[in-house]
Amino acid sequence: MPRTTVVLADDNCSVLAHVGHMLERDNIYQVVAAISDPTAIVRECLQLRPNIIVLDISMGELSGIDVARQLRDSGSTAKIVFLTVHDDTDYMNAAIGAGGSAYVVKSRLSLDLFSAINAVLAGKVFVSASLLNEPSTQV
Repeated sequence: MPRTTVVLADDNCSVLAHVGHMLERDNIYQVVAAISDPTAIVRECLQLRPNIIVLDISMGELSGIDVARQLRDSGSTAKIVFLTVHDDTDYMNAAIGAGGSAYVVKSRLSLDLFSAINAVLAGKVFVSASLLNEPSTQV
């Protein structure tokens, strides 16, 4: 059975390493790239064509929301899972509006990342519970 391919994009190398390690523990996911330069994300994702892109929102000069819009405008069909420190509904709405399929708050990374990926692969939207004041939600 082919593994789900994932690109990780975060300007924090510690986060990239941690999330990459989490995903590679299971033999279900294959991390095909870990990108810390936001200007390279669109180019790399269009070349690699991953199933999932785990994308930070705050990456310096170019936000993950802008990157998501560029990916959609460029024809990428990858599911975007936002991974962010922003526990804020305005950011969540902007991220989902830009083409995100999931919004995971970094403080809930261990609890929510796998559920978010499984939800988006099933065609659902996932939002960390801290934004909804209830258990993590798949829509």
